[in-house]
Amino acid sequence: MASSTIISRKMIKLLSPTPSSLRQHKLSFMDHINFPIHSPFAFFYPKIPQNYSNKISQILENSLSKVLSSYYPLAGKINNNYTYVDCNDTGAEYLNVRIDCPMSQILNHPYNDAVDVVFPQDLPWSSSLHRCPLVVQLSHFDCGGVAVSACTSHTIFDGYCISKFINHWASTARNMDFKPSPQFNASTFFPLPSETNLSGALPTTRPSKHHVSRMYNFSSSNLTRLKDIVTKESHVKNPTRIEVASALVHKCGVSVSMEKSGMFKPTLMNHTMSLRPPIPLNTMGNATSIILTTTMTEDEAKLPNFAAKLQKNKQQLRDKLKDMKEDMMPLYTIELGKNAMNIIEKDTHDVYLCSSMTNTGLHKIDFGWGEPVRVTLATHPNKNNFIFMDEQSGDGLNVLITMTKDDMLKFQSNKELLEFASPVVESTK
Repeated sequence: MASSTIISRKMIKLLSPTPSSLRQHKLSFMDHINFPIHSPFAFFYPKIPQNYSNKISQILENSLSKVLSSYYPLAGKINNNYTYVDCNDTGAEYLNVRIDCPMSQILNHPYNDAVDVVFPQDLPWSSSLHRCPLVVQLSHFDCGGVAVSACTSHTIFDGYCISKFINHWASTARNMDFKPSPQFNASTFFPLPSETNLSGALPTTRPSKHHVSRMYNFSSSNLTRLKDIVTKESHVKNPTRIEVASALVHKCGVSVSMEKSGMFKPTLMNHTMSLRPPIPLNTMGNATSIILTTTMTEDEAKLPNFAAKLQKNKQQLRDKLKDMKEDMMPLYTIELGKNAMNIIEKDTHDVYLCSSMTNTGLHKIDFGWGEPVRVTLATHPNKNNFIFMDEQSGDGLNVLITMTKDDMLKFQSNKELLEFASPVVESTK
């Protein structure tokens, strides 16, 4: 495993101080009930133009200082009860790090876990309460390439907001006159009840040494093939690429489970769904609900049947939320979460967690020296976790899959998986 050396560590202050009227950012009910963890994204740039090679850090620091003036809660401190952010302009933590290997050694490793070296040690997926809500690391490789990673508090931002912030940061780096206009008003849609104290029940999780992650690619043509299969063999109309890809990785997960036990075990798949709209696109904060899809028989886990059930459940949730007042959405989401936890605690189902960062522009983040060759996350603490992202070119999908080591060995040799998806990095075995 490559090692890293910290060259410098500093706090990036806001270019413009936060007005006293904005000093206390109220967290919404959705923020309050979310996991208080750092969500870790990394962007890899192997070839830096000569005219940028000596000023990358200065460009990132200057643009970060400016964009933080618009995204001021990221430069503050979350209070102990997760009810507000003290926007005290402490700043964002910024590290310059030297990695003692070429970037190719990281990107060509069959397991995605190798990328963890470009994140601050022990920070990804850890608590964001006593650390800055935003921690950035610029990693310099022996080959001259760099990686930019950002660990952002999930208490303040969901995945959509993280993507907006990083896009706006990159736009500012290319043009310092760029002026984003995020609105930190989520608490007006999801007000925090006056008598609420859930902070003691908010769990934090750490990656297990027994978990590994691999990234797989679904080409546009293979996604079309999957859609055709689902459409022909079920009543599903216009299935999305996430629906068919989710159905396939779920089916392959079921195959792993059956190979181990010799019998079918019911499953629960949890999909995160955005609430934008009805929540405005420029409203920053957590605005998601969850779709719960269960299978009780092996037949229900078949590709077209599961895709049909997932699409039906998604539409039912949309219909349910369509006529619901915004302030009731967190309570409904909590009930869905409790239903899932009841199933998980009984250990009667294999559980799969699924989220999507597609259509966010993260695969094209350009700070001025070109687009990344890979966008990824640190190893997830939960097993059977699937995170979908846009591939770097075309209309395909990348999916980052985290499983136990033993399960991954079985999963990665699944013939049906390999018929429609290919590992981004082939195994050396």
